[in-house]
Amino acid sequence: MTPWLFLAIAASGGIGAALRFLIDGLIRTRTIGSYPFGTMLINVTGSFFLGLVTGLAATAALPEDLRLLVGTGLLGGYTTFSTASFETIRLAQDKRTIAAATNGIGTLVLTVGAAAVGYTLGAVL
Repeated sequence: MTPWLFLAIAASGGIGAALRFLIDGLIRTRTIGSYPFGTMLINVTGSFFLGLVTGLAATAALPEDLRLLVGTGLLGGYTTFSTASFETIRLAQDKRTIAAATNGIGTLVLTVGAAAVGYTLGAVL
């Protein structure tokens, strides 16, 4: 990996994190309650696009440097497993057991499913 590629991956990770912050904020201002819809949407869409990028790279339709830039950098900064985990614990601590289970299990099922759909789509393109 060249120093320029490393810096580009770091910069794209910052862009992904800023995008996550912006989208989560927009969703929070448009939803009622404390369920983390923004984090769920971000992780599902990020998983889909990472699956798509990985599927494209697996068939050599996407160069390795671009896979690293978009997959590792942009989408790595965009998605957030740690926030999803924290929000699940926060819901459980607030005695919102169904919401906590929905968030924890729902995040797992939806993100893995979205990644599988994205990968399949990328592999056939």
